[in-house]
Amino acid sequence: MAGRLDATVIEAAGGVVERDTADGRCIAVIYRERYGPEWTLPKGKRQPGESWQQTALREVQEETGFRARITGVAGATAYLAGGIPKLVLYWRMRADDNPPSFTPNEEARRLEWLAPPDAMGRLTHPEEANIVRIATDSINLE
Repeated sequence: MAGRLDATVIEAAGGVVERDTADGRCIAVIYRERYGPEWTLPKGKRQPGESWQQTALREVQEETGFRARITGVAGATAYLAGGIPKLVLYWRMRADDNPPSFTPNEEARRLEWLAPPDAMGRLTHPEEANIVRIATDSINLE
């Protein structure tokens, strides 16, 4: 196992994507099956020469089908993916109030806009729920 811990760290970035609806502020969560069925925040691996922010924006667009803009830093997670260290930086993002309808794709099968507490409850991984909690706590302080 120690040999795998010496492997190059997998770098990824994603977004806590927000939009305002008639029901209040909502967060985008996606359902995907690539690594087993999971509800997650949109995210993916950095490509060579790509900044963390470029990665996050590209991945959000690939997985959700819409463009977002970065509004701040949401946080980071670190964990082992197949025994290899992985670091994910998350950015707070805003989607247009009326993003296009979601079309399932090879990255994401479903997308739901949920109130922050519902998003935290839906996410498969507790560390992502914590990222949403931190990001939405900071929103409430602004």
